[in-house]
Amino acid sequence: MPDRPEPARGAWRPDVLGPDFEARTLPLPGGAEATLVRHVPSTPDGLGDDPARVAVLYVHGFADYFFHPHVAAGLADRGYAFYGIDLRGHGRAWDAQVAAGGDPNQVRDIAVYAQDLDAAAAAIRAAGHERLVVLGHSTGGLVAPLWAAARPGRADALVLNSPWVEVNKSLAARLASVALVETLGAFAPRAVVSRLDVDYARALHRSYGGEWDFEPAWKPHEPFAVHAAWARSVMRSQRRLARGLHLEIPVLVLASDRSSTDEHLTTDSVLDVAHMRDRAPRVGTDVTFREIPGGAHDLALSPGPARELYLATVLDWLDARVP
Repeated sequence: MPDRPEPARGAWRPDVLGPDFEARTLPLPGGAEATLVRHVPSTPDGLGDDPARVAVLYVHGFADYFFHPHVAAGLADRGYAFYGIDLRGHGRAWDAQVAAGGDPNQVRDIAVYAQDLDAAAAAIRAAGHERLVVLGHSTGGLVAPLWAAARPGRADALVLNSPWVEVNKSLAARLASVALVETLGAFAPRAVVSRLDVDYARALHRSYGGEWDFEPAWKPHEPFAVHAAWARSVMRSQRRLARGLHLEIPVLVLASDRSSTDEHLTTDSVLDVAHMRDRAPRVGTDVTFREIPGGAHDLALSPGPARELYLATVLDWLDARVP
């Protein structure tokens, strides 16, 4: 784990990303904790600054955390306040969950992340921002619309970056997976049903020739066990989304233009973009779908010019749809 200051519950403290970022602990029901990160130049300091009208909250994916300062800076340059959350058991909030006997990166039911987003939204609204946009990536792109559907009025718009709307397997394999995790999830919730493929994470990291320098303990470079109960809750959530969420707020869904198994930097090598294209209209009544040619699974970590196109597409959409 990286060296970082001792946490002070509820107080902003220096963050691992450097002087432009601060973090604070978000106490959650049952003694759990998440971590809220803010981009200091774009957020109010409590000393008389007028807060930006619109704030964006970034929600990461599975076995991941917020380490995207270029995204924060890009949004700030267009007048948006930026926050990120490390959900319970992830990244900056890893230690608290493990110390309490939980598993890193996983919970029995991802519906509990609604509590994390509730706490983050409350903190952001308390800072004086009038509008809240939630930007979810991958698993965060599944959690965010389900939360918005369950909590009408808390988000004013959603941006979904390669949302995990379906398991990336054939129909027959998906059906077999559902049967397996439904059984094991009930009787052996910590049974290992698969392992996270780490080739994509390695391809991104500088130590393997990529562009990005992130903490390998928080975005693993080694195969990571996936437990039955967690997998069951993800699949149930995906089926819930597939039935239709009927959100009435504006939603932007973005994906690469291609999927593959081994072109990690210029295609989505984790998920199937066809699933995203198919499911996007089921999120709500006002959904825009955009493909980013040459985009990676996390479009924000794509090589240029795909990365720049992704950020420009998000910013132009926000300017037009979230006044």
